[in-house]
Amino acid sequence: MISIHPLCDIPEIRAGDDLAAVLRDSLAKAGLWPLQTGDVLVVTQKILSKAEGRMVALDSVEPGAQALELAATTRKDPRLVELVLRESSSVVRAVPHVLITRHRLGHVMANGGIDRSNIGPGDEDRALLLPLDPDGSARGLLAALAGPEAAGIGIVVSDSFGRPWRHGVVGVAIGAAGLPALVDRRGEEDRDGRRLEVTQIALADQIATAATLVTGEGAESVPAALLRGVALPEGDAGAGALVRPLEEDLFR
Repeated sequence: MISIHPLCDIPEIRAGDDLAAVLRDSLAKAGLWPLQTGDVLVVTQKILSKAEGRMVALDSVEPGAQALELAATTRKDPRLVELVLRESSSVVRAVPHVLITRHRLGHVMANGGIDRSNIGPGDEDRALLLPLDPDGSARGLLAALAGPEAAGIGIVVSDSFGRPWRHGVVGVAIGAAGLPALVDRRGEEDRDGRRLEVTQIALADQIATAATLVTGEGAESVPAALLRGVALPEGDAGAGALVRPLEEDLFR
């Protein structure tokens, strides 16, 4: 039986905070420490980015010519657009109120993954960027929380993405450690003995979405959750395995 436990008492995270220590304290207060086999800790991107100092004051950003042009098209703040371009490898779509890019990590997403909601108090206009290396950050958290000999324990760094042809956002994994983010079941047989030819399971995305049932998307102030009782397959492929290579892009 899988259970989902919100971590509700995490304080406002600031640059340089020891996020592993904060999470450990929160888990202990919730009666969930120590971690055990079948636990997956889901940490939202925002608190990870805050701890890693990925906050940018917009007043410090000087928009370039491309940013000014795209800002006129999308009707967005030119400073924000400049940050989006810096974080992205290409622009996928730019229309009024919409700017979709391919992030440097490979994700195709709105505004280069840059967020301005729920980023904490402050007088200046600020924006929060994605972590530089979410998979590496997940590995660091796993080592700090579960130790080098951890087995059957995982970390997922989650974010919220929209999807083509579907309304609404869902949780996705942008970082993972201690579990195979993508489970390849090709070659197995279904219950009728037919060989599976294309089935790959986005396990880390499934876990990230399950956690959003308690972390929420608005003012819930629940930036992490523990899934307990998850039967984790063997493997330790990070969330980078979930990104479809450009050569497999079917829509360009």
